[in-house]
Amino acid sequence: MSLPTELAFAAQRIALENGLTQAELFEYVFDDTALALSFVLNIALAGFTILGIAYLGRNLTDPRSKMIAISLMLISVVSISSYTGLTSGLTLSVIEMPSGHPAEGTVTAGEDGVLTMWGRYLTWTFSTPFILIALGMIAGSNWTKILTTVAFTIAMCITGLAAALTTSSLVMRWWWFVISSIFFLVIVYVILVDWTAEAQKTGTGDLFNTLKLLTVVGWFGYPILWALGVEGFAILDVAITSWGYSILDIITKYIVTFVAMFYVIKEPDAITGGADYGSSLPGFTPADD
Repeated sequence: MSLPTELAFAAQRIALENGLTQAELFEYVFDDTALALSFVLNIALAGFTILGIAYLGRNLTDPRSKMIAISLMLISVVSISSYTGLTSGLTLSVIEMPSGHPAEGTVTAGEDGVLTMWGRYLTWTFSTPFILIALGMIAGSNWTKILTTVAFTIAMCITGLAAALTTSSLVMRWWWFVISSIFFLVIVYVILVDWTAEAQKTGTGDLFNTLKLLTVVGWFGYPILWALGVEGFAILDVAITSWGYSILDIITKYIVTFVAMFYVIKEPDAITGGADYGSSLPGFTPADD
């Protein structure tokens, strides 16, 4: 059985074993106004972003430009679905932390454990690949590199989910975190080194520099929040942790989306990729590794 399947069953088992029903989790979320707003705001922004991209991209004709626009839209399609799951209590669970964890013995809504927002990992698993597809195409990279980063980001999110769901050992929780961070650094290297060089050659360097700054700096915030939040050292409470993730999502998803989309609309010649769906400009072939 594959790791993603095992984690899916683990999440389902935790949800079923959790003493709190979805209705009780829903009530718990909305009893905490700050926590509820961190979810609802992203639902609203994701919906606005989807409508905005549909409007801005209505006159696009080039296949490459349209594929970038679709990838950008799918980021918010995933986000609105996943945040709805969090808001409804469907993808929330109360998990008892292992021995030695700073939050060991915490009680949430009358149940032993801390509120774990494992639905966020679903958001990242399915939305981050579309961010990388859009960035890779804007940089003019080849599909081998684009799909490689997609594979690594899925692995990063799944191992992050494993860290959040592991209750058997504190050491194993942090080991999963280390593995996830290694996968993350591979992606960062591709963005900062390979794709930056390719963007300079394709003529999208200025745009890509802006996007990589927003993306990479924002992405570094996720492991930091994990370490400081209830799943790590438990320095930050659940609501503050949730708001931290939500703000990072706003930067790395919606702001990045509109920056990229406005460029595609205003500078179509720099994005045009010809008659097919190739990620490179006509006459340009990125150097193989």
